[in-house]
Amino acid sequence: MAAFEAVEMLTRPGNTARDGKNPAAVALGRLGGKKGGPARARKLDQKRRTEIARKAAVARWKSRKVK
Repeated sequence: MAAFEAVEMLTRPGNTARDGKNPAAVALGRLGGKKGGPARARKLDQKRRTEIARKAAVARWKSRKVK
């Protein structure tokens, strides 16, 4: 590996080695996160999903100022 490639790899945004995180643990966490959201959505009924979505929309629009 050339020195340039090594420096580029270490300074690339999102590099877990630079952040002091274990890359294997990061990969497992990401895998679980990708599975967890859809699994949670399947578990919830339509009414609860609607409540969650409504709360999220209110939170997003709360910070916007209307002119």
